[in-house]
Amino acid sequence: MVSAAEQLAANLNFGAFAKAEELKKRIWFTLAALLVYRLGTYIPIPGINPIAFAEAFKSQSSGILGMINMFAGGAIERMAIFALNIMPYISASIIMQLMQSVVPTLEALKKEGEQGRKQLNQYTRYLTVVLAAFQAFGIAYGLEGQRSASGPVVLDPGMFFRLTTVATLVGGTMFLMWLGEQITARGVGNGTSLIIMAGIVAGLPSAIVGLLELSRQGVISWPLLIALLVLMLAVVAAIVFIERAQRRLLVQYPKRQMGNRMFQGDASHLPLKLNASGVIPPIFASSLLLLPITVAGFSQSGPEWLSAIVAALGRGQPLYLITYVVLIIFFAFFYTSIVLNPQETADNLRKYGGFLPGIRPGAKTAEYIDYVLTRITVVGAIYLSAVCVLPEMLISYAAVPFYFGGTSLLIAVSVTMDTVAQIQSHLLAHQYEGLIKKAKLRGATRRI
Repeated sequence: MVSAAEQLAANLNFGAFAKAEELKKRIWFTLAALLVYRLGTYIPIPGINPIAFAEAFKSQSSGILGMINMFAGGAIERMAIFALNIMPYISASIIMQLMQSVVPTLEALKKEGEQGRKQLNQYTRYLTVVLAAFQAFGIAYGLEGQRSASGPVVLDPGMFFRLTTVATLVGGTMFLMWLGEQITARGVGNGTSLIIMAGIVAGLPSAIVGLLELSRQGVISWPLLIALLVLMLAVVAAIVFIERAQRRLLVQYPKRQMGNRMFQGDASHLPLKLNASGVIPPIFASSLLLLPITVAGFSQSGPEWLSAIVAALGRGQPLYLITYVVLIIFFAFFYTSIVLNPQETADNLRKYGGFLPGIRPGAKTAEYIDYVLTRITVVGAIYLSAVCVLPEMLISYAAVPFYFGGTSLLIAVSVTMDTVAQIQSHLLAHQYEGLIKKAKLRGATRRI
């Protein structure tokens, strides 16, 4: 028998979308906010010689800076006001979540509800300012030492240039953080993820053109080009399949009596996603991997040990791949433990009278959920590592544009799926409201 929710989902059409005025406002707000973000990636910081910087960046774009530029939507190669993008905010979020596990004061704030979360968010913003200021000052200092065939990158180096650069880049990061929060609250989807995805998708047309041009020049053979396209489709299919995969635990509810009537016990499922952490581990891993070498990538006069680290962490290098995999696996388990707490889940089941067949409520249920969650998280972490790293190895071998990497595909597909799911939820809610209004009108007509 088809449920009411399934019937509504089947009836979703453009007519329903046309009547959902609130949803259309949210979509238009999201598109307008992303347009503002894209415009900001074309506004350069003051005091830069654009031609000289473009030449200096081109010599380093094949390394780790190319990946930073991908996440920043091309803002790095133009040294725009959004060059730091939203990565300092992500790094601050990582640090705050790690500190909540070891600092009792922050852990207590986490348990205080809405007020505690607001306080933690405020601490995250303060930390974002500190990290962004540190990175911006390093970039400003590194830019002053850059030269190209067209002359120095910085027109008038000095303390004034450093201060204005720090103020501009920190202001751009804080604006993007605010913009992401506004998209989440007043738009559709997660604002932070959409900003990152918008930067990746914006470079997709030029990446496709560049890939075809490489093939035309003979750098990439036609068989390899076809193999790359097949690989992309296979990666997208794997992402869609795994992101929808669930491990469902049967939950039963006992019989209950209300008055003189006895109601039969119900049965439902506790869905555990195979990849409960979503796209967060690759984003977090990339953010931490890029943080210590953001400054070093622009500086040519740094210490020798720093240059050795930058070279070892170059794209496709063994140390880069190993570190990337380790960080992805760590954040897959870490973020899953934050999203799904087995003890809280077991307590909620016992609170509402539910239980897992053959398992005692309480501690035993929590242990079993933790056991199942650990096993599926292992599979999810392996999936994330494979999707993000295997294409990276091929990219390093074939010199394919960055946008065809597994990380970029994972972010683009996952964020798109989440956004579409939210749009469907809004449409379902709108149709439910329409059915309720019709039922009320029918009841009023019958009374008349």
